[in-house]
Amino acid sequence: MTTSPSSEPYPVLCQIQSPDDVKALSAEQLPQLASDIRQLLITTLAKTGGHLAPNLGIVELSIALHRVFSTPRDKILFDVSHQCYVHKLLTGRQEKFGTLRQFQGISGFCKRSESEHDAYGAGHAGTALSAALGMAAARDLADDDYHVVAVVGDGAFTCGTTLEGLNSISTTTRKFTLILNDNEWSIDKNVGALSNYFAHLQETDTYAWLRSRTKQIIESIAGQNASKQVSKLVRAAHGLITPLSFFQELGLSYYGPVNGHDTARLEKLLRIAARNTSPSIIHVITEKGRGYEPASCNPTKFHGIGQYNVDDGSTSPGGVITYSEAFGKALTAMAADDPAITAITAAMPSGTKLDIFRAQFPKRFFDVGIAEEHASLFACGLATQGFKPYLAVYSTFMQRCIDMIQHDAALQNLPVRFCMDRAGLSPDDGPTHHGLYDIAMMRAIPNLIMMQPKDEAELADMLSTMNGINSCPSAIRYPRGAAEGVRMPEAPRQLPIGKAEVLAEGGDIVLLALGNMNATARKVREQLQSRGISCGHINARFICPLDEALLLQVAGTCRLLVTMEDHTIVGGFGSAVMELLNEHGLRTPVLRIGWPNEFIEHGKDSQLREKHRLTSSAITQTILTQYQA
Repeated sequence: MTTSPSSEPYPVLCQIQSPDDVKALSAEQLPQLASDIRQLLITTLAKTGGHLAPNLGIVELSIALHRVFSTPRDKILFDVSHQCYVHKLLTGRQEKFGTLRQFQGISGFCKRSESEHDAYGAGHAGTALSAALGMAAARDLADDDYHVVAVVGDGAFTCGTTLEGLNSISTTTRKFTLILNDNEWSIDKNVGALSNYFAHLQETDTYAWLRSRTKQIIESIAGQNASKQVSKLVRAAHGLITPLSFFQELGLSYYGPVNGHDTARLEKLLRIAARNTSPSIIHVITEKGRGYEPASCNPTKFHGIGQYNVDDGSTSPGGVITYSEAFGKALTAMAADDPAITAITAAMPSGTKLDIFRAQFPKRFFDVGIAEEHASLFACGLATQGFKPYLAVYSTFMQRCIDMIQHDAALQNLPVRFCMDRAGLSPDDGPTHHGLYDIAMMRAIPNLIMMQPKDEAELADMLSTMNGINSCPSAIRYPRGAAEGVRMPEAPRQLPIGKAEVLAEGGDIVLLALGNMNATARKVREQLQSRGISCGHINARFICPLDEALLLQVAGTCRLLVTMEDHTIVGGFGSAVMELLNEHGLRTPVLRIGWPNEFIEHGKDSQLREKHRLTSSAITQTILTQYQA
């Protein structure tokens, strides 16, 4: 394919309809293709939002992968897959790219149902290596010969599943390529010994030559003296000389570090790895946010970002404090008066706003990397020694900690405080990130106290309440985005455990709302009252234990009890209420309002609530239909 003069804003990218077109380009056209892609990413994501910095850093690597390998026959798996935008552009989704993360548009992650080129869907770290290894094993069992490539960021190498998979590569298959995309960042700056190890490798440009020369010397000595003792000594010396022994001991052929923005060099190494008779790892050094100064200077902000100004990367300030900010400020204020408080996160200090805590109390702050299970057990250890650990993790990632919450914290009655950000809908990210299942997963665990606030002021009160719970684990869930605009209390109070709050009296219908659904419940009550229906409104506050006395009282007098939750209705808060009434032989009708038992797509909050009939008007109509039946 040759380049011809074009008025297209993306002169080379506009020629790409499939990976075959990428292969047909000349080497001279590749820099322009990379430039086209970066420009399209910058301008499109300014409107749609998304993971800008990770994708700007993986442009050349994505191009090289599609020039060497042939999807969909060959399988390319992206860990987390938030860095798959370039892959989408090169595999026939260029025309739809403007719908990225929009309702009924293409996903911000790899999605098997979206394209045959998406070998594996994911939105969590640590999935690619093991899944890819399973595909390689399936290929070998079928006596096939396609290639399997796993692209894993260095941040995901702190994830237990990645390390478990790494340990199994050489004993599972001989034909496998692992790309270590090393940019020193996952979302925030990477932490831990492995991160330091990879950083050290970046500083060893001479090791490619040294490794080759050492190999020659070893072979020469071994040939002159067959003594096992000498050979063992030489191997030991080789391990000391090269920092590559970590991967070599795992049975992997190591290549790199290599400049991840040198397409020609990447292609060469990928072709070597593809021909190799042993599993290979290519260590690629990339720059997160490359080609867009605001993103390269602030990769944390541009890791996942909403709309922004293309010229300078500026964003419009939010008018109301977010629940995450309210959490970070309230916990930091409490810690000033209580030296036993510690804060833990799994690579998400900025996302959870524990960076506020870190700035004030760096010695009491712990970022363990993408290792949620370890974070939970680490918190348990702190709790055994009299400290008060608060573990802040997104609800969708806390799913990985269920074993530790049950087996370690609850079974031993350790007072670990589990703080679940992004509980409920996480609109634009979609099904991999919705926090719609935590209640169902956790409410059956004995000895666990679980709650959700109706606003940011009550969030501060609940954190204070948790701080006084020293005989068992506790959990709090709160949603993504702006809070209710309520003033934060200067002196948060401790709430009575398991007690709900009656916000309005009413005898015909009682709305029992959990957390952020209280704002919707207020509107629903107004609409029902306007129709002459006496409607009560209760802020549930506690998921477990339930306020049994109050619930049994209202259920014994009202005609319809309506539970409202930002959670799936299967096994959720409403199910707990129904179980309570059933245990006491009450036949009061219960209408559960929540998300259906299906994976909810991505889109704007308002669009998803409209589709699934969770707006105030739709809920009112649903209630009236049952009430009047």
